Amino acid sequence: MNLGKTTKLALCFGGIFACYFYYGVIQEKITRGSYGLDKERYLYTVFLVFCQCVINAAFAKGMLLVTSDGTPSKTPNKLSFLCGCTYVGAMLASNASLKWVNYPTQVLGKSCKPITVMILGVFFAGKRYNSVKYLAVLMIVCGVALFMFKDGKSSANESVFGVGEFLLLVSLTLDGLTGVYQEKMRGYATKPHYMMMALNLSALVVMSVWLIVTGEIWQAMSFCSKHPQIVPEIITFSLASALGQNFIYITVTEFGPLVCSIITTTRKFFTILGSVILFGNALLTRQWIGTMIVFAGLALDSLYGKTHKPAMKA
Repeated sequence: MNLGKTTKLALCFGGIFACYFYYGVIQEKITRGSYGLDKERYLYTVFLVFCQCVINAAFAKGMLLVTSDGTPSKTPNKLSFLCGCTYVGAMLASNASLKWVNYPTQVLGKSCKPITVMILGVFFAGKRYNSVKYLAVLMIVCGVALFMFKDGKSSANESVFGVGEFLLLVSLTLDGLTGVYQEKMRGYATKPHYMMMALNLSALVVMSVWLIVTGEIWQAMSFCSKHPQIVPEIITFSLASALGQNFIYITVTEFGPLVCSIITTTRKFFTILGSVILFGNALLTRQWIGTMIVFAGLALDSLYGKTHKPAMKA
């Protein structure tokens, strides 16, 4: 069944929204929760992402077996590997930041992802956008940031820019580079589930070396053996990631990394806005202003943000 572009985009947005809503809840539970009578914290971020990538790769392979027509991909392995490295680096830095910042702060920081994807895409992938596109993306990011900003005074000994914030900055930069490589992969007509499998397999190679060299794999497995209640949480966390990535890579291959980054940013905004509408929580004036800016940016992008694709190099 052939779906129209608008319908396909709406389905991808809904899938990303649903999967990553649960993903965010379980992620914070694992990384900031405590286990057992001695209230141990789970500290093995690389192992958590490793498990996530195993399920992601297996899911993508299964989808390829079902949907592939047998035509081999023309995407260079080096490009897939580089994309996998930046992809896993962004995830690790983002997840590790939760040891120093809370989830809302992480969400706020990652809301700037479309800007890094756009800027690095211009410099390294030869992308060109009209001025309206830049304005629309800036409005969306500013609106989301204004909506999610937490009021409150910092304590005297609290750093404005600490380890958590630095890790978020690293994650954003790597997100932008991942967008660059994904844009290059689109030039080879890479299928969504091939891209998903290739990136996750590349990430697994990098993380396997890290886990063995540091010994984290044995520490994490010991923790899971001691606190088996965390195992189903890791599995459901990974399944949510796999389903979410399914929609993400369809979006990337069909509409581009920038559109995907806008969706993943605004879905966090719509998650909170939806809870406000459903449960009758009042919004601050600042949040209403942020809401209007986001919708204005989305409308501007929809109506006037179309861009011309750069000519492919011979």
